[in-house]
Amino acid sequence: MLLEEQRYIHEDLERLEQGIADRMRDEPKQIHERLNRDHEVSQLLDQIQHQSRELLPLYEDKSGVLSKEILQLGSGDPFEEFYKQVASIKEHHSRYPNEQAENSENWYRPRKQGDDQPFLVESMFSGEEAYGRFFDLHASHESYLNLPNVKRLPYMQYLEVFDNFQPGYGGVKRADKLTDQYFKYLGELMEYLESFIRRTRPLENLEKVFGGWDKEFDSAWEKDDIEGWRKEKPAAKGSATNRTLSSADAVWCEACEKEFKNENVYKNHLTGRKHIKAAEVLAVLHGDSVNGTTNGSAAPLAHRLKERAVAEREYRIKKLASAMKTERDDTRVNVERRQGMTERERQQELENLYNTTFRRQAKEAEDDEDDGGDDKIYNPLKLPLAWDGKPIPFWLYRLHGLGQEFPCEICGNFVYRGRRAFDKHFNETNHITNLKRLGITNTHLFRDITSIEEAVRLWNKIQSDSRKTNVDEGSIVQMEDAEGNVMPEKVYLDLQKQGLL
Repeated sequence: MLLEEQRYIHEDLERLEQGIADRMRDEPKQIHERLNRDHEVSQLLDQIQHQSRELLPLYEDKSGVLSKEILQLGSGDPFEEFYKQVASIKEHHSRYPNEQAENSENWYRPRKQGDDQPFLVESMFSGEEAYGRFFDLHASHESYLNLPNVKRLPYMQYLEVFDNFQPGYGGVKRADKLTDQYFKYLGELMEYLESFIRRTRPLENLEKVFGGWDKEFDSAWEKDDIEGWRKEKPAAKGSATNRTLSSADAVWCEACEKEFKNENVYKNHLTGRKHIKAAEVLAVLHGDSVNGTTNGSAAPLAHRLKERAVAEREYRIKKLASAMKTERDDTRVNVERRQGMTERERQQELENLYNTTFRRQAKEAEDDEDDGGDDKIYNPLKLPLAWDGKPIPFWLYRLHGLGQEFPCEICGNFVYRGRRAFDKHFNETNHITNLKRLGITNTHLFRDITSIEEAVRLWNKIQSDSRKTNVDEGSIVQMEDAEGNVMPEKVYLDLQKQGLL
């Protein structure tokens, strides 16, 4: 019945609202608990929107089925439909007598202290991010260092200027910004910052904020008011530029934006690959082709559209960095502080973080064990057990990367915890024996290969390559007949069998 479905959705909406109210009643003290609560509330709000979208067509009743049900209940026997529903429920349970009834009251209740259920934010952040307190821009820093013609900045200095795209800071020259490598670097940096702000601010309407930034960029671009991307007015050909040169013999190259000591050095520079590429970009910008003929307005328009795409990403990164200024400052302070720490101090900090995070859960678990039994071990994170039967320290768990799982199909889909155990198993008997069962004898070439299909394909390729490079020994040994004719041994033996020698 549509009436029953309508009633059920309203009931579910009330449970969702109560679940949000229960979570917002108390303010968590720990940052990861507060962030986990916000993500749970965000999921409940999404569920409310989903249920509301399903409820709206029922009220519109375009098919008229709901009106017919209401008319039937009002004019006919009210108990007739009731007994029909009871009969259908009995029939369903007679078909499935072992079906368990689910308590819908527990669907949206907040988690209790001491539950083994992991937090939503446990897998959202890396150890460097510390539940959204700091940035982790090491990957972006590596991509930045691989860009051509950039200033080699250490990570600490990169954090200060990664949103400053002027040459000599966190960017390159305007002509070098149009490369695919620089465009990809901007895309990765922008995606990380957007992902970070979504993970740390789940209750904000970020789509509206991003839409406002896009409108601001469009307006500034139309007014030609984007810093570093204003339209350049082409200088007249053959005219000297108004620049202060170091000497009277110095020559300035407009395409490369570089000064040369004299005319001879400048002429030798004109045949270089960098100058030719820069001259092509300058010619396209001015509306001319490489050979000097007019290319119309298509080339400058395409060039301008490419500049717009790069400028849009730079503008978005600047806005994201300014919106997360607090996290950025905290990251610089944290990196500077950790650079002055020893390895022992870093390990102690991780252990203190673990103790602070889970101290209250452990205390409540100890209060529940009034009988004083030593058999039950409190291990909410499912940490591996040490030689004494107790969980290993959390800092040791993170140090060895035991939270990462590496499956190996060759070993029967066995899952290894931690990179160290995964690398070690390639030299163990089990993995080597399984490779030999596949017909692979040279096992040391198959390190880091866990798929059976990849291993067999690689072995077949190695075998085919070895057969191609295998040289017939008969074609190397030379024989000489009685007349002094030199020939390969194989040909000599064939002629000898034929009686021709």
